[in-house]
Amino acid sequence: MSITEQQIATSVLVIGTGGAGLRAAIELAEQGVEVLALGKRSRSDAHTSLAAGGINAALATMDPDDTWQQHAADTLQESYLLANPVTVQVVAQGAARGIEDLERWGMPFAREADGRISQRFFGAHTYRRTAFAGDYTGLEIQRTLINRAVQLGVPILDTVYVTRILVKDNTVFGAYGFDLTTGRRYVIHADAVILAAGGHTRIWRRTSSRRDENTGDAFRLAVLAGGRLRDPELVQFHPSGLIEPENAAGTLVSEAARGEGGRLRNALGERFMARYDAERMELSTRDRVALAEYTEIKEGRGTQNGGVWLDVSHLPRETIMRRLPRVYQTLLELQMLDITKQPIEIAPTAHYSMGGVWVRPEDHGTGVDGLWAIGEAASGLHGANRLGGNSLIELLVFGRIVAEEAAKYSIRRQAQLRSADAVAEARAEVDQLLTNDGPENVRALQRALRDTMTARAGVVRDEAGLQAGLAELSDVEERIKQIGVHPDIAGFQDLAHAFDLKASALAARATLDAALVRRETRGCHNRSDHLDLDESLQVNLVWSGPGAIEKEPIPPIPAELRQLMRHVSSDGKLVE
Repeated sequence: MSITEQQIATSVLVIGTGGAGLRAAIELAEQGVEVLALGKRSRSDAHTSLAAGGINAALATMDPDDTWQQHAADTLQESYLLANPVTVQVVAQGAARGIEDLERWGMPFAREADGRISQRFFGAHTYRRTAFAGDYTGLEIQRTLINRAVQLGVPILDTVYVTRILVKDNTVFGAYGFDLTTGRRYVIHADAVILAAGGHTRIWRRTSSRRDENTGDAFRLAVLAGGRLRDPELVQFHPSGLIEPENAAGTLVSEAARGEGGRLRNALGERFMARYDAERMELSTRDRVALAEYTEIKEGRGTQNGGVWLDVSHLPRETIMRRLPRVYQTLLELQMLDITKQPIEIAPTAHYSMGGVWVRPEDHGTGVDGLWAIGEAASGLHGANRLGGNSLIELLVFGRIVAEEAAKYSIRRQAQLRSADAVAEARAEVDQLLTNDGPENVRALQRALRDTMTARAGVVRDEAGLQAGLAELSDVEERIKQIGVHPDIAGFQDLAHAFDLKASALAARATLDAALVRRETRGCHNRSDHLDLDESLQVNLVWSGPGAIEKEPIPPIPAELRQLMRHVSSDGKLVE
């Protein structure tokens, strides 16, 4: 068949146009290095724009005793000792610079009367170190980065779906993809590739990710290129996702609703947190609240729809309108529900991939020459429990560092070896899907896969369930070979969904494999058949293919950080 393939060449290719990808592209452009950024959805609608709470840096504007060392210690403490101390140190040390960059580009941070950047408490932080812009922090960061990219003339194509990273002899030479609207193919030649395509939380039925994002694309692209995954089983479940309507299941109700005094009740009207954390109640940590809700629902005290109630209706109307405007608006729009009068039905929802592509802690290289991974696609910072506000600062710190590394790598290259076979393989994969006219429906299989992950690898897991999940997944993988792909007048979305499904299957298998090996309960990972923490499993699990998992030791925590590590009270703080 004759195919139109557009050949493009650039020094550095960035895959993903959220906060991480844009920050990297900006750094490259500022250094005068040719860069091209690709996205599969509008840059203004990237997942980063959904982040509400804030961004962490030990600026000490509110609490003069705060230091980057204390930020690092808090992050390590809350990771259940699975975070990499080198990664943590790099982020904590580089955080203030990340905020300065945003300020310089016009980010409208909330400020005190004297002009200092305001900072607020998020749970498990020793000091106030979360900078913010209302409850739209991620959206404002995304806008700021887009504006800076436009000023620098960064070329962004946000209708291109990347299907393969092109590699010869463990060295990257570009990527292959297609246009979501026209189907036109792209062969992009690049010295270096930066992978910033998000996590894999969309493989659960209830998730704070929207349709067609965070389907595990980054994981699949990295693994097919010769990379590996680290700790894919460590997924943060947010305690307050909506159950209805079905097409918005998992949409988050901001934790500010609990922070402002919201109460959690089961179907019997009991404030059940007293059973799980009587001291902190609704202000307990995310992993504990999610587990408490799961337990109430599992033991038959949940609502008819399989949830619990979050009630703010006892708060003054003025407080709700001033402090929770987004929550009020969202519930009115989605459910015609007035939260000043009625409780909200919620359940735990898959929120953040704390594991991801294996990267070196200091520079986020993947072990494949010329390929780096950043943001939620990468791993190393969060361990088994992410501190709220750390994900946004990670984008800025490693976006800059990786761009510097990729720039140096590109400039030093003497030649770029390409492989016609690698391009032919990528082309054949797309061709094969387009000529497929099998009986299976992509959306139906996506749902089957999400049902499996929700039932078998949700908030609580056990050996029998995980083994059943692997068997069900094998069935889905067989059926994927029989899917029919039908581009239509609206474009090639169906083809994109097929690739999303392939990525989700790979991410699901990695998650189930690793969850089986982690026979302990630690942070977000609850094994009902292994209730205790196992010190021999204070390791990272590195997945390189079906059933192939290595235990990777974690470097020791420096003494200056270890002495600062302690349990931090959450009294009066919004947790995470």
